[in-house]
Amino acid sequence: MEIRPILSTLARHRTAAALIVLEIALSCAIICNALFIVTQRMETLNLASGLDEDRLIEIGLSGIGQQTDADARTAEDLAALRAIAGVERVVVSNQLPFQNGSWNTSLALSPEQEVPTLNAAQYMVSEGTLAAMGLTLVAGRDFAADEYRSSDVLSKVEEMASLRSAIIVSKAVADKLFPDGDAIGKTVYMANIPLTIVGVVDTLLRPNMMSSNRTHSVVFPIRMNFANGGRYLIRVTDPARRAEVLEQALATLDKNDPNRLVWRKLTYTEGRAKYFANDRDMIGLLLIVSGLLLLVTALGIVGLASFWVQQRTKQIGIRRALGATRGQILRYFQTENFLLAGIGIVIGMLLAYLLNQWLMGRYELPRLPLPYLPVGALVLWLLGQLAVFGPARRAAAIPPAVATRST
Repeated sequence: MEIRPILSTLARHRTAAALIVLEIALSCAIICNALFIVTQRMETLNLASGLDEDRLIEIGLSGIGQQTDADARTAEDLAALRAIAGVERVVVSNQLPFQNGSWNTSLALSPEQEVPTLNAAQYMVSEGTLAAMGLTLVAGRDFAADEYRSSDVLSKVEEMASLRSAIIVSKAVADKLFPDGDAIGKTVYMANIPLTIVGVVDTLLRPNMMSSNRTHSVVFPIRMNFANGGRYLIRVTDPARRAEVLEQALATLDKNDPNRLVWRKLTYTEGRAKYFANDRDMIGLLLIVSGLLLLVTALGIVGLASFWVQQRTKQIGIRRALGATRGQILRYFQTENFLLAGIGIVIGMLLAYLLNQWLMGRYELPRLPLPYLPVGALVLWLLGQLAVFGPARRAAAIPPAVATRST
């Protein structure tokens, strides 16, 4: 089909053509970035924490007034909770993945190193925590019984320095610290405190998603108690009994000491869903906005094509009378729309890149991958062809005799 007559016709309707091009360009820019953000959020929603999430319950308590022996009360709580039917393990941890806030520490390869090698989430746990969480050891071993220390050690830096504490790190930390060799038995430093790596777990995410190094975590054998930041993590034998076990656990803890505040009481999967609630809302909002934007663009194309069919009724009739087939009339309007969409998409790709640059600077969004641009282009080209098909088909169906009589 000759392109020149189409371009000549578009030149006589510059304003309407420019509006459609602008609408398609803006749609392309917004949809490419919106789809990228949705993909990023979906990947975040599906991140593996490293924990056996379906079998875990967490309870956080705070004492009222001065706690004279929080360690003893914590030990009583653990014993009582372990006695509940359906409970497999009960441990204490200062934090868990997918929660706001994080305890963090820096690790270096020598005490004199000015800039640490990495920053990692600092998990402090009681005996049996790896098994309770369901973490997978890929190298080394779990902590030995004599390696656990009370949380009092945190206030005694000299004592910590002399202990040469054992730690377990995530595989990402081990690979970062020792990319060329085995991390087991190696010494790293937290400031001037030497730490010996005794184990490596496959995956253990940070509590929050604020850091780009989401998989950097280190585990210390330090027993926290309920009054200094520890929370009870309960592993159940049957995921279907989590609600029942949670109710019994709360009653048991209240019986042990009613003078405490429960600030967190839910299954781990509920906690994860709560943490990602805003991400799910954002995904839904972006999908709705993208859908509405595509709908408005399609309606704009349909409206313009219908207007042009009405304006060109006589021209169409003459072409039909001169021998143009319905297929040629249909292809004329589809080609015309394809050209408009193509111009709009080229401009839209440039706008998509500029919008992504702004989002990178403003919200630390990653760079827009190039495959999103052709995907967005294909979506808009298909949308344009579908939108114009109805008006183009009506134009092709106009009888020559009727068209030539119109004024």
